[in-house]
Amino acid sequence: QVQLIESGGGLVQAGGSLRLSCAASGLTFSMYAMGWFRQAPGKEREFVAAITRTGSYTRYADSVKGRFTISRDNAKNTLYLQMNSLNPEDTAVYYCAADRAWSDGYYQVREDVYEYWGQGTQVTVSS
Repeated sequence: QVQLIESGGGLVQAGGSLRLSCAASGLTFSMYAMGWFRQAPGKEREFVAAITRTGSYTRYADSVKGRFTISRDNAKNTLYLQMNSLNPEDTAVYYCAADRAWSDGYYQVREDVYEYWGQGTQVTVSS
């Protein structure tokens, strides 16, 4: 049974930082491209960041570029999202997702392609 479990969310003031983690089990983590998505109240879920299965390439939404960093530790089966310079517009439930990768260079920004999803972790940024 595949499980993706996010943690690290919480309440932070504007300008602050948080580090999200996504612990994966039930799959060969190093064979999956990973992504972070978020859903704000009343809005559709949106792409945040993606990473290839080796971590050699990353991709970011324009809204988070330069502030967020996606990374992974395949030895620990864990995905991370370092979030700096947070602002109230970053308030959302953050989800990690896994998509089987057939090459080292593969990454995905489309949420409908991802196979597995976590339950989400709430991030709230106060002004």
